[in-house]
Amino acid sequence: MDLSKIVVNSVKYPFKNLIKLPIIFILFILIAIVPFGWIFNNRYVVAIGVISFFLFILIVPGYMLGIVRKGSIESSVFPSFNVVNTIYDAIRVLVLRIVYMIVPAVMFFIALSTLGVSGIDSLSHFQVSGLASIGLALILILVTYLIFEFLFVFAKARLAYLNSLSESLKVHKVIVDIKNIGFVNIVKWLVVMVLLMIAASVISSIVTLIPYVGFLIYVCIIIPILESIGNYSLGLLYSNIIKNDDDLGKLQREIELIKYSN
Repeated sequence: MDLSKIVVNSVKYPFKNLIKLPIIFILFILIAIVPFGWIFNNRYVVAIGVISFFLFILIVPGYMLGIVRKGSIESSVFPSFNVVNTIYDAIRVLVLRIVYMIVPAVMFFIALSTLGVSGIDSLSHFQVSGLASIGLALILILVTYLIFEFLFVFAKARLAYLNSLSESLKVHKVIVDIKNIGFVNIVKWLVVMVLLMIAASVISSIVTLIPYVGFLIYVCIIIPILESIGNYSLGLLYSNIIKNDDDLGKLQREIELIKYSN
């Protein structure tokens, strides 16, 4: 599927599922409760909001993984909402996120420990060499983070299609997937998705001007739609290599066979 079809189909995707679309609206309400508790200075609402926030973390990433999975098989329907399966998927996404953030975190703490005292001293005395070292360290940390965030995105796509955490943790396999999709194609996809999200955010910012209700509409309706578009487009992008990679299709069938046999 070429880029134009991926974008068009992704934008249409939420609106082809108007019956199930309220599911993600309701899920995103969970994250909007805390701000309203702060606004109205109500500790009970804040307490409920904190609990809801943890429920959000335990559910939404898993449901979004299901949307990636639907895109990878080019299905145009929303995934069914099953609490157990959704939480299970969310936990796997969380584990995947933690593993892929280990290297950036290590880089950060190494830089923090080696430049901590000297960095503060350099800032206070405006020493050029010290400031340059801090700047270089920050750039290195940022680049490392972006690289592993990039790998994480396609590891998530691999997890969605193969339904196997162990396979998605194989960084070398994820890199092969990226090569098969094509780095240029990925860059084009990223640029289009970012521009689409920025345009949608700018247009929808008008809604946020409405007191209270505008914030609720933005968080609980606009953001979920954008998230579903982004995750579905990732699945569609990943589907391009599934058609042309016999080993990937064979691996998926073997994994499913093992799970059913157990």
